[in-house]
Amino acid sequence: MHSTLSTDYDFRIHYDATGAVWNLSSFFLKHIPFQNDSISFFCIGTDRSTGDALGPLTGSHLSESLLFPFSVIGTLEKPLHALNLQKHLDETFEQDPSTFIVAIDACLGKNDSIGQLLLHNGPLYPGKAVGKALPPVGNLSIKGVVNISGFMEQAVLQSTRLHLPFEMSRVISRALQLAYGRFKTDNGQL
Repeated sequence: MHSTLSTDYDFRIHYDATGAVWNLSSFFLKHIPFQNDSISFFCIGTDRSTGDALGPLTGSHLSESLLFPFSVIGTLEKPLHALNLQKHLDETFEQDPSTFIVAIDACLGKNDSIGQLLLHNGPLYPGKAVGKALPPVGNLSIKGVVNISGFMEQAVLQSTRLHLPFEMSRVISRALQLAYGRFKTDNGQL
């Protein structure tokens, strides 16, 4: 479903930079209210397109962790995409209107941005790059630049090597799990 890339981000790091997991976890610790009972991770994308699999891969990693107690919507088994996004948003807010949503999605960008993880306090706009009118998602958004934008976006996503979204998803999920572990330690819950 990939989002558009803008220059409006609060934190940016390459997924394989030294200390990426720790630095991301520090950002998450400051910007995700882990003390809230109602946090949900919306991992947007599809397993039918390698370039758009970042969200479902991340969701699968998170949902497999027994130590990560939060709601994860969007996995390889049950993707979160254009056809069911509004339904899941409605259900989430019906259960708790104050739910804090972390949205994760792939995006396209410039050649020198490939591999960058972009974090923004605010929503992402899934599908915008391919002309889809979908609702903005998230109090915090995480976008991963998986390939080059500008020409035949759907074909570019289809031909993206799976290795990059897979490795990026592992870094994101490890950083989120580390941030939650650090939160619990800092608050004497371990």
